[in-house]
Amino acid sequence: MNRRDMSVMDHIVELRRRIVITLVFFTIALIAGFFLATPLITYLQSTPTAQDLPMNAFKMTDPIRIFMTFAFAGALILTFPVILYQLWAFIKPGLHENEQKATLAYIPFAFFLLLTGISFAYFVLFPFLVQFMSNLSERLGITEQYGINEYFSFLFQVTLPFGALFQLPVVVMFFTRLGLLTPDFLKQVRKFAYFLLLIVAGFITPPEFISHLMVTLPLLLLYEFSIWISKITYRKVLKAEKEREQAEKANKETV
Repeated sequence: MNRRDMSVMDHIVELRRRIVITLVFFTIALIAGFFLATPLITYLQSTPTAQDLPMNAFKMTDPIRIFMTFAFAGALILTFPVILYQLWAFIKPGLHENEQKATLAYIPFAFFLLLTGISFAYFVLFPFLVQFMSNLSERLGITEQYGINEYFSFLFQVTLPFGALFQLPVVVMFFTRLGLLTPDFLKQVRKFAYFLLLIVAGFITPPEFISHLMVTLPLLLLYEFSIWISKITYRKVLKAEKEREQAEKANKETV
C-alpha cells in the first residue's frame, strides 16, 4: 500500500507493528547480553587501561548495576541495525524505488560507523583520559580508589556518545536523499555547527585542552566528511530527478 493511501489509523497500526518487532529483537538481544556481560566486564577489567586501577564496590547494588548496564548497552548495540531497518520499512512506502534501495544501503554503513565511533573512543580517547586523571591525582597526592560503578559509568559516558555522533554522515545522507538538506546549507551553517560540536566535546571531556582537542578535531573532520557525502548524494538526487522527468516526458509524448 502506498503511504499516501494510508489513513492515520493505518500509520499508527504500522508504527505499532514496527515497534513490537523491534522490542522482540531487543528482548532476544538482552538475553544474549546477560550471557555476554560477565566475560566482557572481566575482559575490560584486565585491559592495560584498567588492570592497575584499584576498583571497589562502594554500594551493594554496584555489581548488579554494572551487569545490567552492560547487558542493556550490548542489547542496544546488537539491536541497532534492526531499529534502523524497521524505521526504513516504516517510511519505505513513501519513497521512490531508487530511494528505497539507496536508503536501505545506509543501514550497514550506519552500524559500521557506530562501531567505529565506539572503538575510537575506547582505544584512543579513553586510555588518554584515564592516564590524564591518574597523572593529575599523582601530582595532587591523591590516592586512587575508584568504584567500579564510577569507572564503567565514565567509560560509557565517553564511548557511547561517540557512537551516536559518528552517525552524522548517515543522517546527512538520509536527509539529503529526502531533499531536506543540501551541501550548500551545510556550508552556510558550518560555523554554528562547529560551535555546537565544541560544546558537545566539552561535555564529553574534562576541562583540559589536549583531551578537548582530541575529541573536537575528529568531530570537525566528521562534519566536513558529512558535507562531502552530502555533495555526492545531492548529485545523485538531481540526476535521478532529471531521469525521472525525462521518463515522464517520454511517456507523455508516447501517449
